[in-house]
Formats: sequence, C-alpha cells, structure tokens
Amino acid sequence: MRLKDIQEIFHKELDAIFGANEVGSFFNILISHYLKLNRIALVLDPELTISKVEEQPLFEALSRLKLEEPIQYIIGETEFYGLPFKVNEHTLIPRPETEELVEWIMKCHSNRSDESNFNILDIGTGTGCIAISLAKNLPNARVYAIDVSKEALNIAKQNTELNQIEVQFIEADILNIDSWNLEFDNLKFDIIVSNPPYVRNLEKIEIKNNVLKHEPHLALFVEDSNPLQFYEAIANFAMVNLKEKGLLFFEINQYLGNETKQLLHNKGFTDLELKLDIFGNNRMLKALKNF
Repeated sequence: MRLKDIQEIFHKELDAIFGANEVGSFFNILISHYLKLNRIALVLDPELTISKVEEQPLFEALSRLKLEEPIQYIIGETEFYGLPFKVNEHTLIPRPETEELVEWIMKCHSNRSDESNFNILDIGTGTGCIAISLAKNLPNARVYAIDVSKEALNIAKQNTELNQIEVQFIEADILNIDSWNLEFDNLKFDIIVSNPPYVRNLEKIEIKNNVLKHEPHLALFVEDSNPLQFYEAIANFAMVNLKEKGLLFFEINQYLGNETKQLLHNKGFTDLELKLDIFGNNRMLKALKNF
C-alpha cells in the first residue's frame, strides 16, 4: 500500500479529534519510529509503498490514537532534557514544564559553592526523568530517587541503563513516615526535588482525554480536601533530611502557588521563590533550609 494513502487514512480518521497539524506530527513520529523514514521521504517519493508487515504497526497505532492514547505510550518512548526515556501506562509522560524545573536546579546549583560531592533526592520519580537528567549533567552528584510504584521504578531503572547513568532507586511512600525513616536514617541531602501529585479532582474538567483516560491517576490527582498533602509530607521530610543551607524544589499546582509557599514559610523555610513556567503559570517553587 502507498504510504501516502495510509497518511490520508490517518487524517480522515483523526483530524476531527486532534486537528490536521497534530495528526501530521503523529504520522511523522510513527513512520520514523517503525519505518526509520523521515517526513521528507513522502515528498521525495509520493509513490512510496510499504509491505503488509510494515503497515501493521501503523494501523495498530491508528486504532490506539482513535482511543486518544498518547503517542508516547504507543511508541513507548519520549525525550526529556535532550535524553531518551522509556514510558508506559505506569508513568507520567515527562513535560516541558518539568524540564524548566531541572534547568532551574542546574542554574541554582552552579551559582552556589564548588561542592565536589553532594546528594540529591528526587521524590516521586516516575520515569526517573528529573533524577537521571540531574545525574547526567551533574557528574559529581550522588542521586537518589523514590517512588511508591514498583512498576514506575522498573521503568526508571531501565532509563538509567538507557542513559548510562547511576541512580539509586528506593520503593517508598513519602506519606508513610515509617517507610522513609527506615531508608534515610543517616542520609542527608543538599537538594531535594519533587513533582508530586497536585491536580485536584475539581480540576479534572480541565484535563484532556489523552491524559485523563490513560496517564496514571496515582501520579496525578489529590483529594480536593487536602491538595497539599504531598507538599506537607515532603516539607516534613526535608526538615529532617535536608542539610542546613540545602535547597528544596517543587513543581506545583498553578492555582495553589501562594498556599504552597505559605506552607513552607510556616515550617521555617526561607528565601522562598515562585517561578513561572513557559505558559506564564506559577509552576515551580524553591526554598532554603536555613536551620
């Protein structure tokens, strides 16, 4: 079958759901992933044909896209901070806003002392994107990461191998004080970072179907009655396990920036700074442990 005909089928089936530009992008991603062809191939050879065997993954992907499954889950991979990452239904798909958080951490660390060895902890690591990106770019850092999901940690470990970097992963629930006290009794950190669940159930109406139907709710949503529970638990953890003059970084709910900032202020953290993301939303928070 001509590849161009398959492309037209994609547009016919999907344009109403995603729009022509995004469908075109999906198709280019798929032919690159499955056929090792770039988008110029069809321009250079409009009559290009592929075999039945080569067609199969494209039509399977089409069926999954019609169910609004994210393209990253379909091909099983994505890119974050210039690095490749495996993803599946047990992990959130890394987002550009989180890349900004990594960039901020890198910049803040470079402006501090010339520590040759330091410890970093990523809480709720998911794919490991934050931990691995920091480990890759800060070779003197000892990077640790925890997650409550065994399945997510399996993917994160695969991503360390993929990126040829070392991160120590621990299965633990930050909401369970008994579990993290056992793991971190004698370990102190220079930087603690977390992108925890922060979307309130009342905000589900704002979430697109490709996220709502397919990405893990465990990593996304919190109860409306206690939306800052993870920030509270992590702040309590940081009070004990972050070194004096250590930095705490959060990705946050854009609607709860001031509330999250106040929570840290009440616990004694100083030098609090909210930062906007590329879309102009309160998305990041930094704090200094000065005690």
